[in-house]
Amino acid sequence: MLLIIRAKIDSETQKKIAEDLKGYIKIVVDVRRKVLAAGGEKHVDGERLLLEDGSRQEDLWGAGLDLEKGEMDFDSLINLRPTQNKSREILDEKIRKKVEALIQSLLKD
Repeated sequence: MLLIIRAKIDSETQKKIAEDLKGYIKIVVDVRRKVLAAGGEKHVDGERLLLEDGSRQEDLWGAGLDLEKGEMDFDSLINLRPTQNKSREILDEKIRKKVEALIQSLLKD
């Protein structure tokens, strides 16, 4: 299940979006609009969904959340941009903190 999330979700919805990857959630965050796409098997699917919803490419960042361990990562192919970010990891600490804060506020219990 892949959803655009604009407000805090309940635990049932969290479980449903984590089903595709058995407890791990792929997340794409729009740091400008403060929304995210969560679920699915690939970051590119969430990226496409947000672009269709009005997001801009330069505002989208990929991350992940392991529900069992409670750990977040900031690794995604969509983060690799020669002019903006030269790694799969989000290198800019300010962007990373924005991504983390939004995930915390909308997805974590």
